[in-house]
Amino acid sequence: MKFDDILSDVGDFGWYQKRNFILLIIGWTLTAPFMVLSVFVLAMPEHRCKLPGYDNDTYAIQSDTHQLLLDEYIPLSSDSEHLYDQCHVYEIDQYNTVFDNHSHPVNSSILKCSEWVYSSELFDYTFVMKENLVCDNKYKISLSKTIFFGGVLVGSFMFGIISDTIGRRKTLLIATLFLFASGLTLAWSQSYTMFVILRFCTGFCNVGMFITIYVIAMEWVGPSKRMLVGLVIHLVGPTGELYMLAVAYFVRTWNWIIIAMVVPIGLFTVLWWFIPESPRWLCGKGKLKEANNLLRCAAKVNKTTFSEKMVDNLPIEKKEAGKVWLLFTDRTLGCRTLVIFYNWMVASMVFYGLTLNTGMLYGDYYINYMLVVLVEYPGHILTLLMVDRYGRRKSHFIYMLVGGVSCLSTIFTVTFGGKDLQSLTTALAMLGKLFATAAFATIYIISAELFPTAIRNAGMGSSSLWARVGGMISPFIADTADLIGGTSGKAIPLVIFGAASLVAAGLTLTLPETLNRQLPETIEDGKNFTKKAYKEKEKAHDLIIKEPQISIITKL
Repeated sequence: MKFDDILSDVGDFGWYQKRNFILLIIGWTLTAPFMVLSVFVLAMPEHRCKLPGYDNDTYAIQSDTHQLLLDEYIPLSSDSEHLYDQCHVYEIDQYNTVFDNHSHPVNSSILKCSEWVYSSELFDYTFVMKENLVCDNKYKISLSKTIFFGGVLVGSFMFGIISDTIGRRKTLLIATLFLFASGLTLAWSQSYTMFVILRFCTGFCNVGMFITIYVIAMEWVGPSKRMLVGLVIHLVGPTGELYMLAVAYFVRTWNWIIIAMVVPIGLFTVLWWFIPESPRWLCGKGKLKEANNLLRCAAKVNKTTFSEKMVDNLPIEKKEAGKVWLLFTDRTLGCRTLVIFYNWMVASMVFYGLTLNTGMLYGDYYINYMLVVLVEYPGHILTLLMVDRYGRRKSHFIYMLVGGVSCLSTIFTVTFGGKDLQSLTTALAMLGKLFATAAFATIYIISAELFPTAIRNAGMGSSSLWARVGGMISPFIADTADLIGGTSGKAIPLVIFGAASLVAAGLTLTLPETLNRQLPETIEDGKNFTKKAYKEKEKAHDLIIKEPQISIITKL
């Protein structure tokens, strides 16, 4: 008797689970904006140095006199993307400076400025404008994104331990309350240091909230509906990002955007009271009476039958004793593990690199972000349609190959077409994001099916760590556009994403196919998975053991 057998009798996905699932989906959707909050909060508007001694200076031209002062004090940009230099002013000597016919000084030195004015065309007020995170301080934008993903990394480990110790429901409440508190405080950050500390905290709490929500949802669902539920959860995730887009479009002030994301988190605590504990966790902790009460209630709502003897007959599950270093005790298994780790890192790097750095694309900022989010929907569906039909390895290879070629091709549209082909450049980037979404889902399935059961949790946890590393380095890859400069500079991050994806695609071909295969149970099975002896062992079974389809997870 396994716990899945109990869920099958109570109802794999009856009305009781559907009601809970709706509540959990609401919470899941509310966590999505925090992963991409920097798209608008840390957006960098067009800017230039403030005119010396001109207190009423604005980015917009006020008059002919204002234009004349700009020509005299602000150097023209060497970058074709901008009219004026964004970081320097001329040092004007009223007695010795000579001007040309266009009022530009010809014998003045250039100085770095310490004050700037910003365009209000796209944003009214961002945190970048508040702290002047431009020019020499621009690196702090990428650093803050990396610190956020550092919080996500730490939270992934910490909340897993907390959840297993005190229960899913209590963990969800703790994560929700702390996310509400840290998010609300974030909206009133008084300095950059305060901002990044609170960003770390929101990343820490946010991942705790959405991981716990996912675990509760999956532990209440029977095996026959688990894949469907996993797909639906991730299909609704982008809805939260679209909500943030709508708020950011109409509000356009960084702290009020944060508040608009945080208030629903606070309201979710009301729904928390109606979310039950995981009966699977209760049984694992020996709290059989509480588990029986919940399962009896579920059976009543689902109009099915439930016997408490089923819970009493559950065997004591042995905890996995595997250590991650065991993955490297064999050359074949070690190389396979490194390939998996690299694919996790690249999938995350491209996924978040294209999402968080919308500004490096041509076209309207808000429309580009909307497209980046919308392509996640077909990305999830594509995985569902292909992995069981063409296999995991072939599907992942196609996703990485097509996504890599799409990103890599932008070097040609940018170099030879520039703004004339900006729509094609954006389309290629969107195609890269679509296949990165599909690749992120598929590498999860491949990993879960290739790691031996004895060490599967350790392997998946280590893989998730490399995904966080990919998210942490993606902002700095986007910064290469500024290091290169010019029109072609915009394509450099996409070229890096594309090249990394192509390498991942090639390495994927070294992995074995797992579709319709008996999954490895021991380390020895993992070592021999592609050998003749293991295949003969599979054939010896009268019935191939088929584990439930691994659910699709793209953001854990």
